[in-house]
Amino acid sequence: MPDRLTAIPFECLVTEQHPLVGGKCASLATMSQAGLPVPPGFAVTIDVFADAKQGSGLMPRIKDLITNVDTDDQTALASAASRARELVRSWRLPEEHENRLRQMYADLCALCGIQDVPVAVRSSATVEDSPDASFAGEHDTYLWVCGIDDVLAKVRECWASLFTERAITYRNEMGYEHDRVDMAVAVQKMVRPRAAGVAFTLDPTNGDRSGICIDAAWGFGEGVVSGDVTPDNFLVDKVMWSINRRTISPKTHAHLLTEVEGSQCPRVSRVQLPDDQVNVPSLTDDEIVAIAKLARAAEKHYGCPQDIEWAVDDDLPAGEDAVLLQARPETVWSKKHHRVGAKTDAMASIVDTLVNPLYARKRTLPA
Repeated sequence: MPDRLTAIPFECLVTEQHPLVGGKCASLATMSQAGLPVPPGFAVTIDVFADAKQGSGLMPRIKDLITNVDTDDQTALASAASRARELVRSWRLPEEHENRLRQMYADLCALCGIQDVPVAVRSSATVEDSPDASFAGEHDTYLWVCGIDDVLAKVRECWASLFTERAITYRNEMGYEHDRVDMAVAVQKMVRPRAAGVAFTLDPTNGDRSGICIDAAWGFGEGVVSGDVTPDNFLVDKVMWSINRRTISPKTHAHLLTEVEGSQCPRVSRVQLPDDQVNVPSLTDDEIVAIAKLARAAEKHYGCPQDIEWAVDDDLPAGEDAVLLQARPETVWSKKHHRVGAKTDAMASIVDTLVNPLYARKRTLPA
């Protein structure tokens, strides 16, 4: 077998290697190298996926299963998808790749000073965040994974998530070939989030780029991303850093760490919240502004509006505890033509020009 790239620390990834690690890992590498606060970790490259796929000899069977299935027949689709995932889970890692992954995880444990450091194992498909489609949320993420054997198992689970009903249907709709999609995987130290959520460097309700919109809830951000939790919402001005809108939602439950009997690693569970947390803001004003400033820094670095996942990490000291977990291009309003005529407030137009001076010179005024 030829020498193949197996795993690369985020801080060591160079631009030429980004096609090997998928959109999510490339973004984490870019943020890390830009000095943004990102938990440490490494990318498992598509070479590992490709070599395991080829070595299994099972891809023709998988392709036959899902190419010929009627995606409107939910029973048939579920059966084909389930069988495809079973086949992927059976793939063996080539020995050279497994040895490298074991060493990379051991190095991460040493860096963090934690034996069997808990990590997030996150899918990073090569078509994620492409200009003509957004695959965000289509593939699996596994939280609080402890120990290399469990990490290796979850890498395979991420590969298998290429063949969920949602992913199969989405690729059919978007015209992607099932056997030409590769999967890299991000392995990243877990944060212990007191609160987490998403941030957009524009207002997703109207596309206004003068503000940063933050959704926040207690615990892990999976509840916010999945829609299981109704988050608090804040809108922060990009110039004055004032909080111009705040909506505190009843948060009756959260995704929190719970202890597992007989295991050194807790698990993430959906937990009912006490009454004194339900209607309390999940972020302080200082935290709101800190997250907004990190989001703005990411937007400046990438040069376009961003859709960001963040967390407030209880392992870090106050004032340094806001971290970025993911940044990807915003894909809804960024595709639409932004018109000045939609703004009747003169000050809003001035603020928009301050925030986006080059864009202001290029845009076309309404007739």
